[in-house]
Amino acid sequence: MKASLVLKMGQQLTMTPQLQQAIRLLQLSTLDLQQEIQEALDSNPMLEREEDGEDFDNPDPMAESLDQKIENTPSENSSPDSQYEEPVNTMESFEEGDWGERIPNELPVDTAWEDIYQTSASSLPSNDDEEWDFTSRTSSGESLQSHLLWQLNLAPMSDTDRLIATTLIDCINPQGYLDESLEEVLESFDPELGIELDEVEVVLRRIQQFEPAGIGARDLRECLLLQLRQLPADTAWLNEATRLVSDHLGILGSRDYSLLMRRMKLKEDELRQIVDLIQSLNPRPGSQIETSEPEYIVPDVIVRKDNNRWLVELNQDAMPRLRVNAQYASFVKRADSSADNTFMRNQLQEARWFIKSLLSRNETLMKVATQIVEHQRGFLEHGDEAMKPLVLHDIAEVVGMHESTISRVTTQKYMHTPRGIYELKYFFSSHVSTAEGGECSSTAIRAIIKKLVAAENPKKPLSDSKIAGLLEEQGIQVARRTVAKYRESLGIAPSSERKRLL
Repeated sequence: MKASLVLKMGQQLTMTPQLQQAIRLLQLSTLDLQQEIQEALDSNPMLEREEDGEDFDNPDPMAESLDQKIENTPSENSSPDSQYEEPVNTMESFEEGDWGERIPNELPVDTAWEDIYQTSASSLPSNDDEEWDFTSRTSSGESLQSHLLWQLNLAPMSDTDRLIATTLIDCINPQGYLDESLEEVLESFDPELGIELDEVEVVLRRIQQFEPAGIGARDLRECLLLQLRQLPADTAWLNEATRLVSDHLGILGSRDYSLLMRRMKLKEDELRQIVDLIQSLNPRPGSQIETSEPEYIVPDVIVRKDNNRWLVELNQDAMPRLRVNAQYASFVKRADSSADNTFMRNQLQEARWFIKSLLSRNETLMKVATQIVEHQRGFLEHGDEAMKPLVLHDIAEVVGMHESTISRVTTQKYMHTPRGIYELKYFFSSHVSTAEGGECSSTAIRAIIKKLVAAENPKKPLSDSKIAGLLEEQGIQVARRTVAKYRESLGIAPSSERKRLL
């Protein structure tokens, strides 16, 4: 092939660092944005936080007040007729006060600093204070294993039994059940220890007496029986509940109450009380131990109603105000090309772009939130059943932005409304056609299904086909499979599992 030069014209989109920064800030949540702002404040001296009540025109009020103090202090050559008074010797006044009489010049050798001076540690409540709970202020969540090990350390055991108990605790899953069989646990020990299967089973019985009740069970039946055994002996219907769990748990799971009444020779009212006692037990005892740290949500937008109008405003407490440090900015010289001046100029430019990106983020968030509120007024007035179908394209077309931008704005951004705090994505949902030719939001359909199930007869719960028929009577055309999908998303069990005794 012959080499040749070819000229071609084309367009290429190049993202500048400023644009990349604006996009990155746009998709950050409020907590992540606060961390990003703090990092920018720590790394860029040109940025500073504008505090409430601070004079915006005064770049450094502390410096000004310090200068005034220096100017007002008389010099050595000041005349006695000067309008300023003679400065007071603060050290002499301090020694002549009450504190001077209480603080000795020298401390005895056997005296500690805390015996004379009050420290921050001494201000903490003592361990004897009943209201002081150190773990509640320092712990970040407790695992089930650590909770069981803490109880194990309080139980008197031999070294061999403690080794067996530690191994068994490691085999308990987060739900509280023993994952491994006793034979498999026995095989994990060194044969030279001479541990037998009976010893493992005895230690397991000890662990099953720990809290929470029902821990260390190998199946559901054993878990429920362990909890029943820890109830007071005078508990009503305790013996009947123990017998039902031991012999007829499968029939109870299938909701065949007629067969249960025949097998146990009970009346319907008696069986109802026994079932209520069993349902008060926890089939997953390990879930009582909270292992995850709490997650806090800071709303970005606040919506409130004023004079029959819905007002949208940014959460100012979550949006720190930044500005350029005027004192440092005044040090930048235009004609100076030194390394220090170039560094300050670059920092000043980055600070201005960062503030501009934050303003752009807030403006975009306000535009999108305002349009969402305008579109979903029915939800704010009447609840989920009045939710209208909404997709990203609808908002993008109104505000004149791309759908990807709307997706970034609505991700991990929350709106505080009189009905609660919702993620902005909650207001977007697909639609289903109605008999009149209109559209109904999938969120509204879920709310209707939840309402129908809450009002159903517990003896004859509504099937998915029946729910679809009831929706069709309201003009909403939904297939049975769609009803099943919505029901599962709401965490509602099938009709066969919702059957209850009156």
